[in-house]
Amino acid sequence: MAHANVELIQALRRTAQKLAQGVAYQWGHMGSCNCGNLAQELTKLSKAQIHEFAMQGRGDWREQVEEFCPTSGLPMDLLIADMLNYGLTTSDLQHLERLSDKQVLARIPLERRNTLMHNRRDDVVLYLETWATMLEEAFVANVTLDLSFMQEVLV
Repeated sequence: MAHANVELIQALRRTAQKLAQGVAYQWGHMGSCNCGNLAQELTKLSKAQIHEFAMQGRGDWREQVEEFCPTSGLPMDLLIADMLNYGLTTSDLQHLERLSDKQVLARIPLERRNTLMHNRRDDVVLYLETWATMLEEAFVANVTLDLSFMQEVLV
């Protein structure tokens, strides 16, 4: 699971908000799909640039992440490495593309979870918002633990 941090949480929320407001979304387009939209937010690359990078490799996001090599120098590998620098894992990216992380899904009400589709805009928004909330809770819990430790040290 991703390392909870403010930059990533904010990027997930901004991506969800932009999708909810109608930004370009097309699951079959590497630059405007689930991962593509988050990549735009994190890397500031355009959907066209991301798609161009992806077309130099093989397969969808899941397959390109599986073949990720941080030292290849390929544009898509550099893009993935940049995303990982924000605290994401390769598993996070694979799960995002299919809306399949069990921890995130467990927080979505069963009746909605059972109808969730990986290529439906509203479902992607819900998944991103749920994931951001989960990471935010983990971040706050960690900060609270750090503060408790500091109080003990200062006493």
